[in-house]
Amino acid sequence: MMQTDVKAGHRDSSGVVYVGRTRVKGYQLASGGTAGEIQFWDNATTNSGTEAITVNITINTAVISTLIPGEGVLFQNGVYVVLPANAAVTVFYG
Repeated sequence: MMQTDVKAGHRDSSGVVYVGRTRVKGYQLASGGTAGEIQFWDNATTNSGTEAITVNITINTAVISTLIPGEGVLFQNGVYVVLPANAAVTVFYG
């Protein structure tokens, strides 16, 4: 099994988490009291191309932690996240 160092990137607004090929291994989400979708795009600059992960969140303010099984989800170009107002995400990748 191949191992890589796991790193973390945090966003409290939509934007780039990482530029380049990587695998998303997990994430922690905080809705900030806003319902909506958090989208993870395989793109290093904007929310277009391949939408790799979509997570629906409610107005519940509990933090959601998810570990992705196996080697994680492959992002060929980079990781760009789209967040609803007041939401935040920490992405674990490597």
